[in-house]
Amino acid sequence: MINRRQWLYGVGIMAGTAAQSGSVLAPSAGDPQKTQHRTLDVSEFVPTSMLQVHESHVERARFPVIDFHTHITTSASSESGVALASDRQFLGTTEELLAVMDRKHIRAMVNLTGGYEKGLDEAIARYDRAFPGRFYTFTEPCCERWKEPNYPQVQAQAIEQAHRQGARGLKILKTLGLYLRENITSGELVKIDDPRFDPMWDACGRLNMPVAIHVSDPLAFFTLTDRFNERYEELNNHPNWSFHGRDFPSNAELLEARNRVFARHPRTQFVVLHVGNFSENLANVAENLDRFPNMTMDIAARIGELGRQPRSARKFFETYQDRILFGTDATPHGDEYPQQVFNDQLYEIYYRFLETDDEFRLRSGEDPAPGAMAYLRYQSARNGSS
Repeated sequence: MINRRQWLYGVGIMAGTAAQSGSVLAPSAGDPQKTQHRTLDVSEFVPTSMLQVHESHVERARFPVIDFHTHITTSASSESGVALASDRQFLGTTEELLAVMDRKHIRAMVNLTGGYEKGLDEAIARYDRAFPGRFYTFTEPCCERWKEPNYPQVQAQAIEQAHRQGARGLKILKTLGLYLRENITSGELVKIDDPRFDPMWDACGRLNMPVAIHVSDPLAFFTLTDRFNERYEELNNHPNWSFHGRDFPSNAELLEARNRVFARHPRTQFVVLHVGNFSENLANVAENLDRFPNMTMDIAARIGELGRQPRSARKFFETYQDRILFGTDATPHGDEYPQQVFNDQLYEIYYRFLETDDEFRLRSGEDPAPGAMAYLRYQSARNGSS
């Protein structure tokens, strides 16, 4: 008696022999089923899912929502990833913001990129003071003064001034670690744990201002952009998003430097954005949450990563439910980043992911990037999160 593997092997040999000898097992030259191998550009691949499952539509959150991670304003002047002036661009009017917020049961939005000095004051006046309890604005470091010899004291004083202006926290973009250099835009990269920032971290702890910190990007951004890279499409479309090679540190080095800051400043509360910048490895994020009581996290722009590991993600959420903040990375009119454009659909995707047991499903003819499947993959693509 032969086993199944031996039987299949024998059938394979017979089929191969028949094909080589022109047997009827091989399609004839005129057979319409005989097709030639074709190549398809990945940008043209928009498959229609054949899966038939229930699809929920969650228009409003079950409970009032605070979106901890939004970008209502942004720098009006930057170079090589470094903001060089306090001027702000205002991306959304209060009327359009509040309309979506009311429809989607959003109690408040935290505008992380509020800037500093004059720009910060304008942002707070336009949103926070005009609509108390609906908007909260964070400040940012003043990198344009980095080369001043007394910068550590200048920046600590800037935090105190921002607090007096009404800023509720500090936002650290990946400027620190990946863009800011010794000569601001040239020279060696400034490390995240550079001691010149210690007075800034201490000022935040003293004033009870949480630090929302973003130090890295998806792991694929640090590997070669080739056919093995799972984010090939977006990195091929946006080569400047890649941190592979040159003088950039690795993702591991960035996280290690960040962790040294957490250890040195236990009285300062840090919120690590985008699932701790390591959503591909929830075990690592969990280890850091256990290690640092002063660390919490948000889920902004990473439900695609969470959705492809649903069992691990659910266990992670249940274990650390009091350390996880809701956030989306919402950006009004940020059409270049379709997975974070501030609109009704963005919140419906998050609510469906968080509140239902729905399986993956893509509607026929629907673009994967902003559509219903985004909560599973978010196309992991076009992901310029900040």
